[in-house]
Amino acid sequence: MATLSGNEAWLPLQRRPAYNGNIDGLRQEEYPMLNDTVYLDHAGVTPYPKALIEQSSTHLMQHLFGNPHSNSSSSQLSTRHVEDVRLRALRFLNADPESFDLVFVANATAGIKLLADAFRDQPGGFWYGYHQDAHTSLIGMREVASEHRCFGHDDEVAYWMQILSASSPGTPSHCARHGLFAYPAQSNLNGRRLPLSWPGRLRSSCQSSTRKVYSLLDAAAWLSTSPLNLSDPTQAPDYTVLSFYKIFGFPDLGALVIRKDSALPFSSRKYFGGGTVESVTCTNESWHMRKQDSLHDQLEDGTLPIHSLVALGAAFDVHEKLFGSLERISSHTSFLTNHLYESLSSLRHANGLPVCTIYKDSRSSYQDASTQGPVVALNIRNSNEAWVSNAEVEKLAAIRNIQFRTGSLCNPGGIASFLRLEPQDVRRNFFAGQRCGNENDIQQERPTGAIRLSLGAMSNMQDITAFVRFVEEFFVDNTCPPTFAVGPSGVKADFYVETVSIYPIKSCGSWQIPPGLEWDIRREGLAWDREWCLIHQGTRAALSQKRLPQMALLRPTIDFEGGVLRVRFDGRLPPSIPNEITVPLSLDLASFQDLWPQSSRSCCPSRVCGDSVSAYTYASPNIAAFFTAALSTPCTLARYPPGPSSTRHSKLHLQPSRHQTSPQASRVEHPIPGAFPPPTPPPSPPLPNTTDQSRTLPILLSNESPILAISRSSLNHLNQTMALQSPHAKPAPAAVFRANIVLAQSAPATPIPYDEDNWTALRILHAPFDGPSSSASVDAPSSSLSPSADLDVLGPCRRCQMVCIDQTTATRSEEPFVTLAKTRRMPGRGMGQKVFFGVHCALRGGEGGEKRTVRVGDRVVPVRRRSGEGEVGNV
Repeated sequence: MATLSGNEAWLPLQRRPAYNGNIDGLRQEEYPMLNDTVYLDHAGVTPYPKALIEQSSTHLMQHLFGNPHSNSSSSQLSTRHVEDVRLRALRFLNADPESFDLVFVANATAGIKLLADAFRDQPGGFWYGYHQDAHTSLIGMREVASEHRCFGHDDEVAYWMQILSASSPGTPSHCARHGLFAYPAQSNLNGRRLPLSWPGRLRSSCQSSTRKVYSLLDAAAWLSTSPLNLSDPTQAPDYTVLSFYKIFGFPDLGALVIRKDSALPFSSRKYFGGGTVESVTCTNESWHMRKQDSLHDQLEDGTLPIHSLVALGAAFDVHEKLFGSLERISSHTSFLTNHLYESLSSLRHANGLPVCTIYKDSRSSYQDASTQGPVVALNIRNSNEAWVSNAEVEKLAAIRNIQFRTGSLCNPGGIASFLRLEPQDVRRNFFAGQRCGNENDIQQERPTGAIRLSLGAMSNMQDITAFVRFVEEFFVDNTCPPTFAVGPSGVKADFYVETVSIYPIKSCGSWQIPPGLEWDIRREGLAWDREWCLIHQGTRAALSQKRLPQMALLRPTIDFEGGVLRVRFDGRLPPSIPNEITVPLSLDLASFQDLWPQSSRSCCPSRVCGDSVSAYTYASPNIAAFFTAALSTPCTLARYPPGPSSTRHSKLHLQPSRHQTSPQASRVEHPIPGAFPPPTPPPSPPLPNTTDQSRTLPILLSNESPILAISRSSLNHLNQTMALQSPHAKPAPAAVFRANIVLAQSAPATPIPYDEDNWTALRILHAPFDGPSSSASVDAPSSSLSPSADLDVLGPCRRCQMVCIDQTTATRSEEPFVTLAKTRRMPGRGMGQKVFFGVHCALRGGEGGEKRTVRVGDRVVPVRRRSGEGEVGNV
C-alpha cells in the first residue's frame, strides 16, 4: 500500500508542500481504474482504493458476522464491530460521544428524510427554512413543512437571525411553532463554502425566544476533502448529514449525526422498525415501547448493513494510511483547484473573448479553502459568445475518456441564480422538452445547466492539464473570425442515389436495399426501417449502440419470400444458442401462436429516446435468449404497435413549424407502418416552395426524424480533413453515419462538400435502371424523368460519439467525431453549438394513395434556400 512519506506526513500543515507529489505513484498502485482516465466527478463519488477492497474482503473472509439482533457469538461480534465503527466515525468528526450520537443511514439524503419524518410528526407541524444553495434533497423537506422559506442570500440569513434574536413570543407568525433551518456546508454546484458559524449564531438567537429553531448542516460535499470539527457542542449543528462514499469511495453508507441536546423532535416520530422497540402488542391493543438506551437504537430501523460497516471500518484505516488526514487532502485539492481555475480563466479566443464563463461566488476565493472547495462550475462560449451545448462537451469528453458532471447538479437554486432563470423560465424549459442530462440543454439561447469539475484526494496535475488541453483543442477559436466547413451558396450540384439502407432493428446493423429494387417511402420513413427494437427486460428502455457497441454485429435482413425477418449475430455465442433467428414479418396474430401465444401476448410501455411508447414484446424465450447472449444484457425483441396512441413524432427542432398543434390532435388510427403486407402509401402533392406549417411528422423508432441522408462529397471531404489531422486514423465509411440514403454527386466534376447545408427539399426522379453502374438517371434530363417522391429537408443531423463505432467490428475509436467536432460544430435553431453531419428528411404530403419509392441510381434534385436564408450556423 502506497502512503505519504514518513517525514512529510507529520509535518505541520503550514510547512507541508501544497501539492502531494506522492499521489502519482499512489494512483498507479491503488487506483488502477483511473489509468488512462481523467476523473473529475469526485463530488458525486470518489474512487475507492484497491487496499480498501482487499482489507474489507480479508475481514469478511476471516470472520463470521451475524445479525446484531441476537446473542450468538457471530451476532455479538457484529454488534461490537458496529459500535467500534460508530465511535471511529464520531472521532473522525471530532465529536464527543457524550454530546453526539451517530445514526447509520444509506446516504445523506436518507438522513435528511429521517429527520423530515420526525419533524413532520411534530404536533402543529414545523416551520422550515433553507438556503438557496441547498441540495435538492434539502429542498424536498419543504413539502412536509407547515410553512417554508428559501433564503436567497447569506445576508438574508444574517438578518433573519437578527430578527429572531429580537423577536417576542407570537411574532412573526411562524414563531408560534418550532422550526428547522438547513443549509449546505459546501455548495454542490460550484464548491462555495458557507459559514459554519451559523448553527452557533442561530442557537444564540433562539435563547431569548420561546420557540426553538434547530439547525441541519449538509456536510456531504464538504467532508469529501476537508475536515469538519464538531468539538464544541455549543457551536455545532443540531443535525449533520454526510455520505461516507464521497470520502472513501466505498462503502455506500451515510450518517446522521445528532447533538444529544437536540433529540426532542425524534420523540414524536411515529414509525418504528425492527430492532428499535423493546416490546409490541398486535391484537386488541396497539402498544409499543421504544428502546431507551440511545438515539441510534431508536432510529436505526431494521438490520444494519453489517458487511458494509465492516468495509467502513477498513475505510477509516486505509484512508489514514494513504493520505494522512483530511487537512492534507484539503491542501492538495486547493492547490490543484486554484491552478484549474486560473488556467480556465485565462483561455481566450483569437478575438480576445473568454472561452469559459465560471460561476464563482464573489465571497469565495480559490486561494482560501475556508471559502471555496475543490470545484469549478462553468459553461463554454464560442468566439461569437454563443453557448456551447454541455451535451456536446460531454460527447467529446467521452472520446477523450474525461469524466465530469453536467446539468442542474441537484442544485436548482444555485443554477437559477447564476443562469438568471426565473421560475417561469424553468417551467417553460421543462415543457419544451428540457430534462437534466438530455440534449435540449440550450433553451431560448441560454444554458439550462453547467459543467462541474470536482477534485478529490487522488486527483493530480495530469488531470488538470488534460482537461485544459481538451478545452483548448476543441473549444478555443484560434482564427478570427472562426471558420467552419460549410457548403457554398450559389454553386449548384446534381446528385443521384448511391445506396439505400434500412435498419429494421433500432441501433443494430443495416440492410442495404438491392440495386434495382424500388423501395417504399412513407410518412414514417422508409418501409421496414426501425420497426423493431431491443428492450431491457427490467427497465423496458430501448437499448442503444452508443452504450452497447456489439449491437452493430446483429445483422437483420428482410426475407420477403419466407415472410420473415432474419437476424444473424456476427460474434461469439454459447454453443446452445444458434447464430441466427427468424421473426415473422406478418402481424396476423394467427401467425404468432407458436412464437407468441395469445396468453403471453402483451403491449407494455417502453422508453425510446425519452419517449414513452407501447411496444409489443415477443414472449418467445428463444428470442430473448438469443439477444441476451449476443449482448450480455437481459433483453428481448419488441415491435412498434398499431394504433393512434403509440405514434411518435420527430423532435420539435425538426418539425416544419416552431408553433405546433398537439401531437395527439394530429394522430389517426393506422396499422403498424411497414406491416406485412404493406399498406398502399398515400400520394404526394406537387413540390411547393414552402413547407406545410401545420403538420407534425410521425416516426417509428428512429431517434429524431423519418429519413436520414448524407452526401458522399461531404464524407470524402471529411476523410481528407481527417487524414491531415489524424494521419493514422482509418477513413470513415458511410456506414458509421447510419444513413438511409447516401447521395453521390454527378455534376459538376469538382466535388462540392456540405452542399446539403443549403437544401430545403429534395426531388427524387426515376429513370430506367440498367444495373449498379448505370448512369441513365444521372445523365438524363430532369424533364424526361418521372417524379418518384418529394422530401422536405428538416434540418442538419446532430452527431455524437456513436459515429466512432466501427459497424463491421463493433470497436470504438476517436474518429471521425473528433474531426467533425473541430470542423462541423456550429449553432443551430437555438440549441447551442452542436456537431452536424447529414440532413434529416421527411416525405412531403402523404395523405393520398399514390405510391412513393426510391431506388439506387435515381436522380436527386435539391431545392436550395436563397442566399442568407437560414443557413446552418444562422438558423
